[in-house]
Amino acid sequence: MENDSLHILLFGATGTIGRATALACQNAGHRVSIITRHATTATELRGCIHHIGDVTNPDDLARIVGSARFDAVVSCLASRTGTPRDAWAIDHAAHSAILQAALAADIPRFVQLSAICVQKPKLEFQRAKLAFEAELQCAPIRWTIIRPTAFFKSLSGQINRVKSGKPFLVFGDGQLTRCRPISDRDLGQFIAASLTDPATNGQILPIGGPGPAISPMDQVTLMERILGHPIRVKHVPLWFMDTIIWVLSLLGRISPRLADQAHLARIGRYYATESMLVWDPISDTYCADQTPQFGRDTLEGYYIDFVAGKLSDDRGDHAVWS
Repeated sequence: MENDSLHILLFGATGTIGRATALACQNAGHRVSIITRHATTATELRGCIHHIGDVTNPDDLARIVGSARFDAVVSCLASRTGTPRDAWAIDHAAHSAILQAALAADIPRFVQLSAICVQKPKLEFQRAKLAFEAELQCAPIRWTIIRPTAFFKSLSGQINRVKSGKPFLVFGDGQLTRCRPISDRDLGQFIAASLTDPATNGQILPIGGPGPAISPMDQVTLMERILGHPIRVKHVPLWFMDTIIWVLSLLGRISPRLADQAHLARIGRYYATESMLVWDPISDTYCADQTPQFGRDTLEGYYIDFVAGKLSDDRGDHAVWS
C-alpha cells in the first residue's frame, strides 16, 4: 500500500458522489481540499479545506493547485446536462485544464471518475469523456479511471409517480437492459480505496454494486414488494421515442434550445436500450458476470428509505421521469 495519509484535491465535491467521496476520503484519514463556486454547508464537506473558484478558469486552477502540496487529484466532476457544449466544456476541456495544472504542480496521482457507458460511445458526452481519458493515459502521472455502472438515484425517478398512482414506464418489454447499480456511499469508498492501492495504477476499473443485474421489470417487482400492492406498467415502444428525437432534431436546425432537447432525448434512448454492464466485444454482448461488484448497499434498501421519505430526489439536471 502507498502512503496511508494523503492530501487530496477533490473536484466535483458538491455533487452526491463527490460528497460521498469527500466523506470516504476523510474517514480513510486523508485531508481533503475542495473547489466550489460558492461556499457550501453540506454536512459531508464540513471537514474539508474550502477553496472558492471556477474550475473552468485557468487562473483559479493555478492559484488553488499551487496553494498547497497535494498528493493526488480526484475528479468527480461531470457535465450537468450532457449536451454537446456542456460536455466538451466540462468532461473534456475543464478536465484537461485540471490535468495540466496538476502536472505543473508535480502532483503524482490522478483518479478520474468516468462512466461505464463510454464503452459504446454514441453521444457527445461519452466522446468528450473518452477524449480526456486518452489524454490522461498519455500523461506522465499515475492514473486510475473508474467507470461505475448505474447509480441508485438514477433508478429512483419513477418512485414518486408510482406512489401517486401513475404507471411505471418501460421501453419495449422492460427486459431490454440490465444494470448492477451502486450507491454513492459505496462508490465513494471504492474511489477512496483506489488512492492507496498500487494495483489500481494505470487501470480502467468498471465497478458495480452488490447483487444480481436487474432489468426495469425487476425494479417493478422490487417496488411492488416495498409498496405492498401491484403496480401498473405502461410499455412504451421505441419508435415513439425515435419519433420525438426526429421531430426535435428537425426543429433543432432553427432552435438551439430544441437541438439540446433532441440530444437529451438521444441520451434517454441510449439508457433505454443499452445495459450498464461490462461490454464483451468477443461475445458482442453485455456481461453481468464480468461486471465487478463492490460494497454492501442494496437498491432495495435505498427504495425503502426513499419511500419512507428519508431520501430526496437528488437527480437534478439528470432527471428524466416525472
